[in-house]
Amino acid sequence: MAFISTAEACDTNVPLLASGDLRVLPPIFKIYGRSRAFSGPIATLKVFEDNVLVRELLETEGEGRVLVVDGGGSMRCALVGGNLGQLAQTMGWAGILVNGCVRDVDEINGCDIGVRALGSHPTKSSKKGVGEKHVAVHIGGTLICDGEWLYADSDGILISKCELSL
Repeated sequence: MAFISTAEACDTNVPLLASGDLRVLPPIFKIYGRSRAFSGPIATLKVFEDNVLVRELLETEGEGRVLVVDGGGSMRCALVGGNLGQLAQTMGWAGILVNGCVRDVDEINGCDIGVRALGSHPTKSSKKGVGEKHVAVHIGGTLICDGEWLYADSDGILISKCELSL
């Protein structure tokens, strides 16, 4: 997949920005992982302080997708750690966006995937298996639907209703 700069995507897709078909997430996410830039179709997940479903999805073939985890913005525990980062890399996921925290930052930074999260927290999550897969989520005031596209680089994160080309 060719790299698409988020700044260039915004400059060349003004009508999509105006219509809401291309949205910019607020600059609240920290950058983790070796892949500073990544993109792919989105698989969504809604959980709260429980990462059982995160593991379940990451155990499936990623096929270049990006897992978007709406963790409710919780800053009380981590939803993704080093083992899940390695699993995502092994299974072919392009990246993970977490509306919540990660842990094992040094391990995640050694993985060849892109990860964005609100921050890091050393506590692991609960393991109850509660949540929803492939549902619309709201992150940073932005509606994100399963099957849309995410583009991330050092400038920011874009959500698009369709695959972009420049």
